[in-house]
Amino acid sequence: MTDAAAAAANGAVYEPTAKDIRMVIAASSAGTVFEWYDFFIYGTLAAIIGKAFFPSDNATLEILLVWAGFAVGFGFRPLGAVLFGFLGDRLGRKYTFLVTVTLMGIATAGVGMIPSAASIGIVAPIIVILLRVLQGLALGGEYGGAAVYVAEHSPPGKRGFYTSFIQASVVGGFVLSLIVVLGCKAIMPDAVWESWGWRVPFLLSLILLAI
Repeated sequence: MTDAAAAAANGAVYEPTAKDIRMVIAASSAGTVFEWYDFFIYGTLAAIIGKAFFPSDNATLEILLVWAGFAVGFGFRPLGAVLFGFLGDRLGRKYTFLVTVTLMGIATAGVGMIPSAASIGIVAPIIVILLRVLQGLALGGEYGGAAVYVAEHSPPGKRGFYTSFIQASVVGGFVLSLIVVLGCKAIMPDAVWESWGWRVPFLLSLILLAI
């Protein structure tokens, strides 16, 4: 039985310790960084994704299709916020938070495993779009859920400050995506990077998920 459950059984209100609060903020912020890494990595590698999954004789059309896929993910964020916000109220923030992080990690790694359009045709971009939908749902659910989870563990007068770490973590996801992409490119020959090496940043999402 957890401390919160024990307190509830005794009719008391559970007061998290400073250590508990630090752990909640750290875990929620790390989850937010990883979620936005997963979401931004698609945009960071837009040029390669266009060639692999949305090939076209028109370069402008190709990049527009890639960014349309990026927009799809953003479009499903509100639905994810509503869906997982509801589930968080019913099932608990922590477990819902873990579901969204897991869903995002699997969807991101999935993009790195999809055969190119040259191999499976139109099925490739369709699968990419479906995975972007899952990413949008997961991100919408994680972002709001993480902020509420931190707020519920924060003492009066500190909620705004503590939840600000969640907002600040978004930048960390973008920076992490750039570092990983540049790092992978630096250690791989150009031919390897163009052939399959660009998939590695997507697959690394599984390691972040484990963390």
